[in-house]
Amino acid sequence: MKKNSIVTRTLPVGFLGCAILLGFMACSNDEDDDSAMGINDDDVEVSELHLAFAAFDTENTDIYLDGANVVIETNGLPNHTTPYWGEGNALYVAPTVATGLTPSLIPNYDGSNTLSVSANPELASSSTATNLGAIGISVSGAAIFNDQEGNGALGDAIASLDYSGGHIGPAEYHYHLEPTAFSEDDDMLIGILADGFFIYGRKCNSTGTYPTDLDESGGHTSTTQYTTEAEYHYHIENELYLNAYYIIFPGDYQGTPSNIN
Repeated sequence: MKKNSIVTRTLPVGFLGCAILLGFMACSNDEDDDSAMGINDDDVEVSELHLAFAAFDTENTDIYLDGANVVIETNGLPNHTTPYWGEGNALYVAPTVATGLTPSLIPNYDGSNTLSVSANPELASSSTATNLGAIGISVSGAAIFNDQEGNGALGDAIASLDYSGGHIGPAEYHYHLEPTAFSEDDDMLIGILADGFFIYGRKCNSTGTYPTDLDESGGHTSTTQYTTEAEYHYHIENELYLNAYYIIFPGDYQGTPSNIN
């Protein structure tokens, strides 16, 4: 994969009076002025990736701007140890938690995915339920799944999850639980969900502790370690599942999701 980097784009001719701020546009022109100039907000190009994208593994992901959107391409590989690499692999580690490993191994599958989201995501008028399969891309490069398995509740698959809350099934390594390989009871960035909003660990950087103002999807608006302006984002909710586990995202999207394929 290519290195994630800041990409400069050219603004439409005649687009004046704008400042570039962390991947979104702040403009002195009002909506009527934009209309008079023939500019559609959806077509406005941005010139910088959000600073949070610097946390994504540059060997496993390629992240770049495409007009008003951010494109995240991933090979789907986790950048940490797991039994699912298979014996003989440099990142293989013997299972310490999983007692019912699936027979699948990471090298035998193509877990590559691409997600294109708005560089300036907005809350939708209504929430959208997540689906089976990838609902986001983690900073490690591997996929994020919700709280369900193909056969129903996640509880039936708990025995197959490794120490970092991941396993393979049906065709890619992915996380269901707090990925302790890179975040455990902290404020670390977990990844980005399909609606364009970032998701963080159980703690919030703005307060240094567990947020108390989360909505039904585990989201709220505050600053993060990557912003000085408050923005909407999700957290892994600090609520135990089966008295032992923290699910990454059991809620609905609060933005408008794109397909991950």
